[in-house]
Amino acid sequence: MTLCVQSRRWAAMTDTPHPIHLGRTSALPQRPEEAVLDYVPNPRPGKPYLVRFTAPEFTSLCPVTGQPDFAHLVIDYAPAATIVESKSLKLFLGAFRNHAAFHEDCTVGIGERLFTEMKPLWLRIGGYWYPRGGIPIDVFWQSGEPPAGMWLPPQDVPGYRGRG
Repeated sequence: MTLCVQSRRWAAMTDTPHPIHLGRTSALPQRPEEAVLDYVPNPRPGKPYLVRFTAPEFTSLCPVTGQPDFAHLVIDYAPAATIVESKSLKLFLGAFRNHAAFHEDCTVGIGERLFTEMKPLWLRIGGYWYPRGGIPIDVFWQSGEPPAGMWLPPQDVPGYRGRG
């Protein structure tokens, strides 16, 4: 039996496999499809709350030119039974560094994979892409309506004027 500290109390985690990345050295996956995302039990099940991950230096490649594209990603979700382990998420996002895809495919694909695997109550992703060719592209996806009564902060990424 493994024990895990959850909000100043101990809880047994007997039915859950150990995360494969946490506390270990993990290589950056070569492709997003090779990345293994770890999920652990939600420490506050039955209480709708929001989790936010921000990746202000997300990078992928243009599928036509091979030039790097940069984005500020904001991922918000309301957990159900599990939460995504942050190191595995960082490795997954890092695997896009050499991945050639359009902004829309990267942004929506990340949201769909997290939603499909983690099965949260709700998830949204905002991809705020820096301009190439003079045009910034912002891509948004969400799984549906957010849970009633849950506080949804704005993503607070300004429209492009030298973002950051």
